[in-house]
Amino acid sequence: MESLILLLTILALAIFVGFEIITKVPPTLHTPLMSGSNAISGITITGAILAVQSTNSAVITWVGFAAIVLATINVVGGFLVTNRMLAMFKRKD
Repeated sequence: MESLILLLTILALAIFVGFEIITKVPPTLHTPLMSGSNAISGITITGAILAVQSTNSAVITWVGFAAIVLATINVVGGFLVTNRMLAMFKRKD
């Protein structure tokens, strides 16, 4: 039970810090930073997989699964946005 409280505290702090950081980024820098955030989301996926594997608690397993799904959506979205941004710089034939 203590580990669940610790994990939820870390999750709440990560949400707060992430929100504060993202709201401070100007719109012109947001798209280039999206491609950089893919690496961070990859680390999140790795950590969530390790957390899910190391426990027998159903609650922690579901929270870890949600983290895996959300981080995967972030990685895919980041790659799509980066691909679209790079397509804007290609020469039109």
